[in-house]
Amino acid sequence: MTTTTDIGSAYYLKRATYNARLTEVGRGTPMGELLRRYWHPVGLAGDAGTTPRPVKILGEELILFRDGQGRPGLVYPRCCHRGTTLFYGKVEERGIRCCYHGWLFDVEGHCLEMPAEPNPTGPQCQRVRQPWYPAEDRYGLVFAYLGPPEKRPVLPRYECLEVIGPGEFVEADDSSIGSGGIAIAPCNWLQHFENVVDPYHVPILHGSFSGAQFVEQMSAFPKVKFEYGPMSVKATSVRPGPGGKSFRRVTEAVIPTLRVVPNPQVAQYGCVESIGWTLPIDDTHYRIYVAGRVTEKGDLTKFKSRYNGKSWAELTPEEHQRFPGDAEAQVGQGPITFHSEEHLMTSDQGIAMLRQMFQRQLEALAAGKDPVGVAFDEKDAYVTFDAGQYLDD
Repeated sequence: MTTTTDIGSAYYLKRATYNARLTEVGRGTPMGELLRRYWHPVGLAGDAGTTPRPVKILGEELILFRDGQGRPGLVYPRCCHRGTTLFYGKVEERGIRCCYHGWLFDVEGHCLEMPAEPNPTGPQCQRVRQPWYPAEDRYGLVFAYLGPPEKRPVLPRYECLEVIGPGEFVEADDSSIGSGGIAIAPCNWLQHFENVVDPYHVPILHGSFSGAQFVEQMSAFPKVKFEYGPMSVKATSVRPGPGGKSFRRVTEAVIPTLRVVPNPQVAQYGCVESIGWTLPIDDTHYRIYVAGRVTEKGDLTKFKSRYNGKSWAELTPEEHQRFPGDAEAQVGQGPITFHSEEHLMTSDQGIAMLRQMFQRQLEALAAGKDPVGVAFDEKDAYVTFDAGQYLDD
């Protein structure tokens, strides 16, 4: 006979499930198709060079390179001739040449030469094309568009990276600043992205558990207001500030994957100084690319959290347990967290709003509409944010 003391027994747990619509990113999945309607960073500008570089994005294995004219290229790895990988290809002035029979492809997959044919540049070149994706340089990163060609939007420009102050320049980083220390995290991208609008974890995880990692103001429990922006969920946190003023901090989770988070480790006030793109590598791995305004080379890496006076990579297994950060908390949810076992409360309002915002975009896409934030004209592709840190009277 079951008693009231038995009700919480793990024996009665039901089979756990996750929300596949929001988490799975492969081609043909709801979220995968939504994310493919936007541009995503696939590497630092220097990653596209004369040595073919394998990259993985949204579950797709691809080859990144830069031809002799300086144009970035992103192609399907299997040569359309006999299927060997272009990882062993040779990058030339006009494109990438396959190591097996020398077929040459430009950055848009056009076949330019078939050396073994009687007429190497003859009309037979027009009958094949190496599968490719558009790639463009911006902010020290290479961005790619993996969606339907007829729906290709303009690559956005962001005000916080366009309006540069005296002595500032834009620097890019691929070490996943904001992840808690791990460059490629072995868990679903949404587990990190939801963290952007979860300000209540800051004084607990980054305060009492792991010791004060940020400036003193960040250790206070905030009063938080959640609201929707045009293409984001915003969390406005208010804490006591210096001189009797209020310290107001605004973070935004912006569709599709932008983490717009002011640096919590410096007492810098004003517009947010950097943007992070939470790139889904596949369903169970992500990394973060960051571009930000700096005054000295290497400034972005100074934003990384430290635990017990050490970087994340320097911690021993015992120290990881004693000083957990974002990486431990989010990877600790599992490769894809079981949403069926969650119990969301009022403090999780930002997470609920973010999931609802994505759900609305999935429904819009299913109805044949364009998702929010895509622009097909340069004048409509200039994006501003409310994120930043401010002192109010």
